Amino acid sequence: MTATPDTPATPDTPPLGPDDFDAQDDALDALREHEDTTPDWEFCEGFMAALVCCRRPIAAEEYWPVLLGENFRPMEHMEFVWRWKRRWAEVEAGLDAEVDTLDDERAYQPELLDIRGALLALPEDQRGEADLAALPSFAQAWAHGLLFAVQAWAQDWAPPRDREAAEMLRDALEAVEQLTLPDTGKPALSMHVEDGPPSISEQRLEDFGEALWAAYDLRQLWKSLGPRVEAVRKTPEPGRNDLCPCGSGKKYKKCHGA
Repeated sequence: MTATPDTPATPDTPPLGPDDFDAQDDALDALREHEDTTPDWEFCEGFMAALVCCRRPIAAEEYWPVLLGENFRPMEHMEFVWRWKRRWAEVEAGLDAEVDTLDDERAYQPELLDIRGALLALPEDQRGEADLAALPSFAQAWAHGLLFAVQAWAQDWAPPRDREAAEMLRDALEAVEQLTLPDTGKPALSMHVEDGPPSISEQRLEDFGEALWAAYDLRQLWKSLGPRVEAVRKTPEPGRNDLCPCGSGKKYKKCHGA
């Protein structure tokens, strides 16, 4: 199967593996040479999750300029776009899966990097002088990417009129927003490698789980409500002695109101 920007990915498409994500990172690095605001893949993961959850389907030609800039040309980056579509299908399937625990293999799990954990796993002589506190906290870029998309299409994310639905939306976005804050808790575990040097706090792991469940809530909320329907204003019917709106010059009662 030849990959093109318009080729849809399906649930039967093989899931992305480490080499695929490395290729996505490499593609973003190359784009960053010409556009320094190009985000990393973790940010893209969050952005994609918001698009999957959004109340209105956002077309690719609408979201590419927002994420990767006006100069991004999908036809020049077909492999990146094809892997993007494959990942989209995975995220969508994960968020639509009826799971009771995030440990379920069908559950949505963002592709994230525990940067602090990766650095701490290196021998001390290879760590350089990196300031751990200055590095992004676990899942921080993912949360920023998701909320960036929400803000970009704020009208589509406006609170619904139903009070309970509006509260559900608010609580879910607040859970994601919590991850945009630095992890200042005591490191207790590593998300980079099992039994690795502690790099994230227990609270961060708990907040991350809450944010993932929030993504499920967002997906189900907008699916249940459907796209926003703009109210259609009806033109009031003219009085019988008013001029007919058709422009005939006759009174309404002697024209279209007859």
